Amino acid sequence: MNDLDLNTLLGAEDDEGSSRRRSRNSGKRGGRRRRRRRNRGGFIAPLLAFVILAGIIGGGGYYGYMWLNDALVPDDYTGQGTGEVVIEIKAGQSASEVAQELEKQGVVKSARAFTNAISNANMSARLQPGEYKLRKQMSAAAAAAALVPGNKLLAKVRLAEGLRLSQIYNELAKQTGKPAKEFAAAAKDVDALDLPSYAKGKLEGYVFPATYEFQPKTTPKEMLAAMVDRYKQAAEQAELEAGAKSLGYTPHQLVVIASIVQAEAGRQEDMAKIARVIYNRLKLPMKLQMDSTTMYALGKFGTAATNAETQTKHPYNTYYVDGLPPGAITNPGDHAIEAALNPAKGNWLYFVATDPKSNVTKFANTEAEFNQLLAEYRANGG
Repeated sequence: MNDLDLNTLLGAEDDEGSSRRRSRNSGKRGGRRRRRRRNRGGFIAPLLAFVILAGIIGGGGYYGYMWLNDALVPDDYTGQGTGEVVIEIKAGQSASEVAQELEKQGVVKSARAFTNAISNANMSARLQPGEYKLRKQMSAAAAAAALVPGNKLLAKVRLAEGLRLSQIYNELAKQTGKPAKEFAAAAKDVDALDLPSYAKGKLEGYVFPATYEFQPKTTPKEMLAAMVDRYKQAAEQAELEAGAKSLGYTPHQLVVIASIVQAEAGRQEDMAKIARVIYNRLKLPMKLQMDSTTMYALGKFGTAATNAETQTKHPYNTYYVDGLPPGAITNPGDHAIEAALNPAKGNWLYFVATDPKSNVTKFANTEAEFNQLLAEYRANGG
């Protein structure tokens, strides 16, 4: 091979190598261009997704705010409302249950508004059972303010001392709006009234005179039972059973004596002396001769029986029978019971309300003194 051939061969090799390098370099440049195009597309896609998401969020932001606002600030009415609705909170009901009932009855616009209101007022644990008068479409705050114990619907009943059962039934009817016959019927169920055993099933004398508050739905039987329970409280406080035993009488007899004292006394300060007259007569072979018992036997009122009335044959007429009548003739209060337990000291056998206008009562040891007191009574228009 000569020099020309060698140079030609080397030149050809150089040309072929150059060609291969150009070909490789061309491939690399083309690959880089393709990769740059792919990378540009990969960047644009996430950016586009972010822009779209931002648009969605931006467009729905108002509605999202409104939803969140509704969730945090529940619907509520404004003002004190209109109309009238009676709501009952039952024993054991939770605040949320009360709230649901208020919403159901149209008192508040939403239960949640009410629970928020009572929570803000620290009333969640202070809702008391009972019936309350509210209005329709009240603000939750106004509804919460109305559900305080002082606003409970209650029938307030005041029973004066010395009333008979027949009078008590009429008073209860007048003050509660329930028929008197319902109270008379309830009185017959003595077992339900839980009378003390020594009452011997007699309600007269055991309906304690006091002021009571009853829910509108309280039944006549429940009312009478509450009054009997109030009597038992007073008897326990006065230690009636022990006191009766120390005096030599049964608890029932002491109640009968207290009922007569209550009927006969015009003033509280005379009660202990009247009680002493009763005890003094019971110790002697002498009838009680209390006009109040005679009037009770006749179904009349007052403490001045006529001679003809005193001749009535009746177990409650103490002009006719010896000793005490079989039951009480009134429902005595604290003062009469206290007087029966603690009679004044004295030998009196008689007493007369000498001045009917002032109810002043005077006492006598003998029949002659008694007649003088009667003359004074007549002189004063008695």
